[in-house]
Amino acid sequence: MDKTLDEIIATRPKGTRRTATRRGGAKGQVLGTANAPTTRARAAAAVAGAKVPTTQAQPADKIIVSNLPPDVNEAQVKELFSTTIGSLRDVTLHYDSAGRSKGVAAVQFQRKGDGTKAFQQYNNRLIDGKRPMKIEIVVDPTRPAPPASLVARVAPAAVAAEGGAPRLNWWSSQTR
Repeated sequence: MDKTLDEIIATRPKGTRRTATRRGGAKGQVLGTANAPTTRARAAAAVAGAKVPTTQAQPADKIIVSNLPPDVNEAQVKELFSTTIGSLRDVTLHYDSAGRSKGVAAVQFQRKGDGTKAFQQYNNRLIDGKRPMKIEIVVDPTRPAPPASLVARVAPAAVAAEGGAPRLNWWSSQTR
């Protein structure tokens, strides 16, 4: 501690910076940019052109509809989904503090699976020829997802081939 601050700075190696936030770190984890193994696996699968296996979807009965025009009301949302998809349990249109529509509605159907059907039929469909309607499926976190089928769990041939060098079994290693 007998050096001046200028001497300490001068003897410090140039070009070394703390890069924890660039590599992920706490900030990256909060923002979702951390270099986690699952992120690397998804990126590797995307590069290889393989599809990352997903679990089988739950039959949904609730959706969130967004990007609606401000003049759309609850009755119009009820009419659209009840006439084309199925009977509804509840429709709630969200408003701001001034009473204007936020363009977001929560729709709950009577039957399981109607939410999924609505997503397939209406997600990204244009309203007034210019505005795509966005639909998100609401998943109940208390209800466990059904197990994925074996077909969805088996890795594609391209991903399986990248698994590394083949491992020798005990017998072949003893005969050498």
